[in-house]
Parts: sequence; C-alpha cells; structure tokens
Amino acid sequence: MELGRRRDLGSALGLAPAPAKPGQEPRPGAGAGAPGAVRARRFVLCLYLVGFLDLFGVSMVVPLLSLHVKSLGASPTVAGVVGSSYGILQLFSSAVVGHVWGHFHGGGDFAVSQTLAVPCFPQGCWSDVVGRRSSLLACILLSALGYLILGASTSVFLFALARVPVGIFKHTLSISRALLSDLVAEKERPLVIGRFNTASSVGFILGPMVGGYLTELDGGFYLTAFICFSVFILNAGLVWLFPWSEVKLNSTKNGLLLGKSHALLGKTDCEVQEAATRHGTTVSGKPARLPWMEVVSTLRDMKSLIVSEMWDIFLVRLLMGVAVMLYYSNFVLALEERFGVRPKTTGYLISYSSALGALAGFTLGPILRLYKHNSHTVLLHSSVLTFTLLLLYSTAHTMGIVVFSSTLLSFSTAIGRTCITDLQLTVGGAQASGTLIGMGQSVTAVGRVIAPLLSGVAQEVSPCGPPSLGAALALMAIIVMSVSRPRCGGDGSDKLKSE
Repeated sequence: MELGRRRDLGSALGLAPAPAKPGQEPRPGAGAGAPGAVRARRFVLCLYLVGFLDLFGVSMVVPLLSLHVKSLGASPTVAGVVGSSYGILQLFSSAVVGHVWGHFHGGGDFAVSQTLAVPCFPQGCWSDVVGRRSSLLACILLSALGYLILGASTSVFLFALARVPVGIFKHTLSISRALLSDLVAEKERPLVIGRFNTASSVGFILGPMVGGYLTELDGGFYLTAFICFSVFILNAGLVWLFPWSEVKLNSTKNGLLLGKSHALLGKTDCEVQEAATRHGTTVSGKPARLPWMEVVSTLRDMKSLIVSEMWDIFLVRLLMGVAVMLYYSNFVLALEERFGVRPKTTGYLISYSSALGALAGFTLGPILRLYKHNSHTVLLHSSVLTFTLLLLYSTAHTMGIVVFSSTLLSFSTAIGRTCITDLQLTVGGAQASGTLIGMGQSVTAVGRVIAPLLSGVAQEVSPCGPPSLGAALALMAIIVMSVSRPRCGGDGSDKLKSE
C-alpha cells in the first residue's frame, strides 16, 4: 500500500501517470487527464514563464550599463570596480541564496552544481527559515528594488547602490531550476530544465532589442530600468498566484515527501522544515554543521582536486571565460565610440548573436562526430577560432567585420562552453560530476569578478583594449591546452576516479 501511494504521487509530480500493474483495474483519475499531472504541468509552465520574464527584463538593462555609468561621469576604472563588486556579491550570496533547496536535496549533485559547489547549509540556509514561496518572492522583489533604484540613479553612488540588492538576491533562475527538480521525476529532469533554459534564452534574445529601442527615447535608460522593474513585479505576482497548495514539491533523490512516513505526506512545507530542524539533521541523515565549517571543508576539497589533477582544465575555463566577458563588457559603448552605432542597432546585433548562440547547440552533434568525440581537440580548435575572432574584432575598421566576427563568435563560444564542461567530466569521472560542474561554475563566478576590473583598466587605454586583452588571454589558454594535451586526453582520469 505504501509503495502504491508513493507511485501515485511520484507519477503526478513526474507529469506522467504511473502504469497499472498487470491485471489491476485502472485507478480513478489515472491517465493523461489525472488532476495531479495537470496541476504539476501547469506549475512547470508557470516556471517557464518566470524564467523568460527574468532574463527578458535583465537583458533590456545590462547591455546599457556601460553607457549609463559613463554618462554619470564615472571613469572606466570606477565602472570596473562597481562591476566587480556586483560579481563579488553574487559569488558569496549564492552560497546562501543559490542553495535555497539544498536542505531538501541533502547535498545531492543538483544542489551542489548550482553555484559554488558549497554543500547545503542545513541550519543556516535562508530558505529553511522563510520557506520556498517566500524566498523566491523575496529574491524577485528585492531584485526589482535594485532596478528601481537603478532607474532613479543620477550619480555613481546611486548606481553602485542599485547593484547591491541585485548582486545579493538575483538568483531567480537557480531557485526556479531547483523548484523544477523538486517537481518532476528524476528521469524527466534534464528535459524539463532544458526547456526552462530555452524559455529563458528566448527572453535574452528579445530583451536587448527592446532595451536598445527604448534607450533612443528621451530618458530612455531610466524608462528601460523602470520597465525592467515592472517586469520583475509582474514576475512576483505570477509567483504569488502559483497554485502552491495544489502541488506537493518533493526531492526525488531523498524522497522526503514520498518517504518513510505517511505523516509527512499530509504536512505543509513549513511543517516539514520544522520537523527536520527539530531533529537537528539534514534529510539525508547527516548531522548538521555550521555554515563556515561547510565552506572550509569545501574549499579544502576544491584545492585538493584542482591542484592535484585538473588545474589546467579550470585555468583554461577561467582564461576563456574572462576573454569572452571582456569582449562583451563594453560592447555597446565601444561600437558607439568606434563606429557611431546607436544602442538600438547594437541591441539588434546582441539579439542576433544570442539567437545564433542558441542555434549553435544543434551543430554540436555533427561537429563532435566529425572529430570522433574528441572534446579536447574541439575545445582547442574553438579556442583558436575565438582568439582569431577577438583579434579581428579588436582591429576591425568596418561594421561588416564586426558583424562577421560576432556571428562566428556566437558559435565558437557556445561550442567551447559545452566542450570544457564535457572535458571536466571526462577527466574527473562521473562519480564527482556534481562537484566538478559546481567547481566549474565557481571558476566562472571568479571570472565575473576579475573581468570588469580588467575591462576598466583596458578601456583607459582604448575602446579596443578589453577585446584585445581578451585575445591575449585566449592565446594563453591555447598554449596551456597545447602543453597539457597528452594528460587531458584521459591519462590522469583514472587516479581521480579512484579517489
């Protein structure tokens, strides 16, 4: 009986009905029209909309930040410092906010891979106190506050102040992905999260076009920031109206709501959290530890893994990540200063590049087959192409060359990101996949701190400075890959897997 009830609920959360046993009468409500499956599907579609609106609003404003901070009288170096402070806030706040569902995943791969690879904080995690609905709402509303302040920023101080709540609380996408992982069956998780990423990418494709058009109007940036604020408020309203009471969220890994006690099935989210807190343990059964102990332990593991076996792979990821970030850091401002291109046209170009980047995923399969699934060679060649295109863009004298380089960069960077992740997992082994992915994201987060500073200093020399510096970093990554090629082919993976 208990197993049957678990299957019934798991079927509803997995968006597919559980098959009937041979000789068993179909259950009432089973089938495609089961109420639980319909409610779960509706909830998932709502989360898709949240992801779309989130990146739609953000992508309207972010490409215009370099223009706005310059109009406020800030030097490129000051703008770089402000940008790095945002990256620092994201880096450390993600340990608390980004792992809002870690308590329910018991330190599983999904929770680890979200941002910093920091194990979940059982007793200190913010969402364990305020709950799922409230934590998601708070992140959206406080991010909206940041964009509202940005829309009223008439000084560099207000501009920097506006980035603080966004830097701390802008983790909507990570929380939404964790919600999806709670909602669907484990086997359907990659498909559902992939669709969520696609919906979010569509928002990033449309946002720059709208932002570029609006900024041409009188007070355009302030209008764009206010519309972004309104989009976030709309998103918060959608989350508030979600049918939370109709859908039971669970961790498919730990089976908390599908678990060992029928009493848990009838409890609310808060009651389950209180029960876990009273017992003083995580749902995985491990004793709770203080947050700083978790951080220290994780940093030790990361240091051991990176230094001993995979330093070159993560160094390549850092160098290539910073190189691409430098290219985008002053893209709108550089095109205006070098070619007199208006933000509206640049917005169209950014949307065009984003659409090509999304389409690049379809070319990865044929390319890998052409290279006989040698990810290292594909990564090396894509990095060489990225280096060449960054150099070409830096020395371009016409917009035709800029469009050409931007087109091919969309493909080379998208393919490179996929290959570096695949190489991490190949060398590191599948047993540590969650930790490896999380550590890769940590390296990228560090790059987001470094890139604005380097961009600000390089812009003091020339508008072409950031992409030129990016080309130099890409060349360094190519050299590292060429030197470490024999080991990256997999010779060092056996030792890591055995550990």
